Amino acid sequence: MKMNDAHRIVFERPDLEELTRHGAVVDMHFHSNLSDGHDPIDAIARRAAELGIGIAVTDHNSIHGAVEIDRFKEVFSIPGIELTSYEGTHLLVYFYDIRSLLKFYSRDVQPFMGAEIMSSLALEMEDIIRRARRFETVIIFPHPYCGTYTGIHNPYFAGEHFERILGLADGVEAINSENLNKWNLKSALLGFNLNKSITGGSDGHRLVQMGRVVTVADCAWRRRSFLDAVRRRKVRVIGKEIDIIRKMTSSGAKLRSSMRHYPDLVQKNLRYLNTTSRRITEHVKRNLNERIQEHRRKNGRA
Repeated sequence: MKMNDAHRIVFERPDLEELTRHGAVVDMHFHSNLSDGHDPIDAIARRAAELGIGIAVTDHNSIHGAVEIDRFKEVFSIPGIELTSYEGTHLLVYFYDIRSLLKFYSRDVQPFMGAEIMSSLALEMEDIIRRARRFETVIIFPHPYCGTYTGIHNPYFAGEHFERILGLADGVEAINSENLNKWNLKSALLGFNLNKSITGGSDGHRLVQMGRVVTVADCAWRRRSFLDAVRRRKVRVIGKEIDIIRKMTSSGAKLRSSMRHYPDLVQKNLRYLNTTSRRITEHVKRNLNERIQEHRRKNGRA
């Protein structure tokens, strides 16, 4: 299976049976009920085995699911976590081994946790990336274009700041099944234009979503082989968005979870309303910048 740039990102329903004949196939973004997903790890493991694909359980600010699924030896899994920075923006970090993930979590995540599992960490994005770089990792910005502050393309990371922080990560998630098609198209274009890694995942919160978007590598079913292929841009991303009914069901569940877990939901995700008001956007940016400056002062940074 020879790849070229024209076929690195494909918007179509993946033929999992065919793809798994040629190499490793992984849904690189999935959530369990240990954060805001619906299903327990044993059900996730069974479904991955049924589909014959690998899975990365990337719960929000939690590694318990990734550690638990690692015990299912019949399932190919990639250790990972989805972190929420102080700015409210998400970051996917993948590890080559569970031990490193455990060490990173105990040293660089737990001490900075918020009141709830999905609350923003008390660490800015650049600080999180710097800490993750102490380990052998692959760092990806999920859903870089989306309607909320969870994507890196937001008013806080604008202009040169956007370009600079993109350079700190290994790449971007090119297709996310939970995202709107218009945002996935922008994310895919960003993936094409960057000389960096790309990944794809369902961002599934229910079993029915698993495998809707996958990352495919012509390599052995080993973590090192697969993650090295991602880092070297030797992968393809294949998939498409879930239908509107499933999207509404998933979004409703996530919204209920967010209302419980994000006390600053309205401020950080005002763009979700798709407002075009420059005055409102600038007001949000100003408030967010003021909060970040205050955060820096409290932590002894200018």
